[in-house]
Amino acid sequence: MVELYLIRHGKTYGNTLGRYIGITDESLCAEGLEALRAVSHRYPSVDAVCTSPLKRCIETAGILWPDMEIQCFDKLRECDFGDFENKNYLELKDNPDYQAWVDSLGTRPFPGGESREAFQNRCRQGFLEVLETIRQKGCKKAALVVHGGTIMSILEAYGEPKKAFYDWQVKNGMGYLVHWDEKSKGGTRLYEVEPIGIDGRICTGSDLR
Repeated sequence: MVELYLIRHGKTYGNTLGRYIGITDESLCAEGLEALRAVSHRYPSVDAVCTSPLKRCIETAGILWPDMEIQCFDKLRECDFGDFENKNYLELKDNPDYQAWVDSLGTRPFPGGESREAFQNRCRQGFLEVLETIRQKGCKKAALVVHGGTIMSILEAYGEPKKAFYDWQVKNGMGYLVHWDEKSKGGTRLYEVEPIGIDGRICTGSDLR
């Protein structure tokens, strides 16, 4: 079994304002940096660190695993929120397209952005690329520092027991420890899913960013 740490990046300024931060390439804010540095010693050593190419993920990985080489995977980047990008509920509440998206329970495509289906398929393809890299390197422990939506997409597809997309939400700096049987011939499955992170609790809100 291979141990995989699926970690959501630390907090950015846009996160503090409840904005939909997808393709916007923000750095971590002071609050996010402080929170990660305070607990960086708790994270175990790993054989590989894989991230989204966006700054907030690379910076988070650099704090948690400062001595490790970071390998970026473009398909692990966050969703393109299109017309909703870098805006929050208060700025969007009177937008009929936003209300239609809310009424669809998040299943409608983002106007000018990605559809949920396209986003999830991209994330899952990227995750399989990561697994192949880990397999080739013979890693026994690896970290993926990515986005909330990326983690949700991966675990909805491969997590055991099965849960819906929104049931896998996590706060900034948090995530899951999962186990992957690299020798399994029955398809990709992630077992013994356990929440981990800054405060040890799982987010139950609606923050996707």
